[in-house]
Amino acid sequence: MAKIIDGKQFAADLREKMAKQVTSLADQHQITPGLAVVLVGEDPASQVYVRNKGKQATECGINSIEHKLDESTSEATLLQLISDMNQDSAINGILVQLPLPKHIDADKVLNAIDPTKDVDGFHPINVGLLATGGKGMIPCTPLGSLMLLQDHLGDLTGLNAVVVGRSNIVGKPMFNLLLQQSCTVTVAHSRSQNIEAIVRAADVVVAAVGVPELVKGSWIKPGATVIDVGINRIEVDGGKTKLVGDVDFASAADVAGAITPVPGGVGPMTIACLLYNTLVAACRQHQVELPPA
Repeated sequence: MAKIIDGKQFAADLREKMAKQVTSLADQHQITPGLAVVLVGEDPASQVYVRNKGKQATECGINSIEHKLDESTSEATLLQLISDMNQDSAINGILVQLPLPKHIDADKVLNAIDPTKDVDGFHPINVGLLATGGKGMIPCTPLGSLMLLQDHLGDLTGLNAVVVGRSNIVGKPMFNLLLQQSCTVTVAHSRSQNIEAIVRAADVVVAAVGVPELVKGSWIKPGATVIDVGINRIEVDGGKTKLVGDVDFASAADVAGAITPVPGGVGPMTIACLLYNTLVAACRQHQVELPPA
């Protein structure tokens, strides 16, 4: 049976370390990181997510600023708010919660955020910096996945890694992060031929394709480490629903050396890494070193 990689506990430990770092930053440099989150509309899942971000930011000592805008808010109004926050030195990180209403161009909005405050890591400049080995902001979910891998495996040099999925949010940045760690990286996707054999050759599998339980235990190399990024809600008996990942956990756990569960694996790391990015952004903007953990 595979070792269960506990992302919930790792995220809690990371927040505890960050709280100490935030305290040090305030004591030594009189800097308190500020994170601004913008929510447009009434999407229930987004509301829960934003509430959790605010709560966890406060626990870490990070100033949490929330802008809740009406569904009918114009694109121009949202862009002006972002411009104002770009100029506000008390705000180190800006996050606009997706999805946005259909009348607002999400790309235009994300591209308007100052890249140094783009704690989601979605701005084209940060995408380019990650691809070229530069010092940009790293998308939160891939960063959290890498942290879990390094915590479990240590040095990743020379390992064969397969990323299942090629999205801009997870798949592509995950490829670049693993490449930076000197892995041999393959990206598998819906057009890949003989995907089972590709995955079976991997020491590390990162599943981020958005298809419930796509990756079966028979695809997994014995002893491999499996990071399941997928969060899918499926119907079960009696009309109830449950969350599952992109990996068939039961069969994969019999073969893998270690695996993240869903829920409780990568999910909790995403908000923790958002707060970490805010702390990093504050230090970079003030040109001070990140305090030791």
